[in-house]
Amino acid sequence: MKVARIALTVIGALAILMGLLWMAQGSGIFPYPAASFMIDQTPWIINGAVLAFVGAVLLLMGRRLRR
Repeated sequence: MKVARIALTVIGALAILMGLLWMAQGSGIFPYPAASFMIDQTPWIINGAVLAFVGAVLLLMGRRLRR
């Protein structure tokens, strides 16, 4: 159980960070690398929000598992 908690927490946190990065690139806030196909593209804002939400769910699941 402890390994599952740690795995869900780490994967959830990484998914949240990646989702936020996608949202920042999709909105043009973080235009790096300059030649990225994700910059100023609305679908990446949506994809990032979905990934961040899934990451939050995984994070909560990891925290709720029995200790």
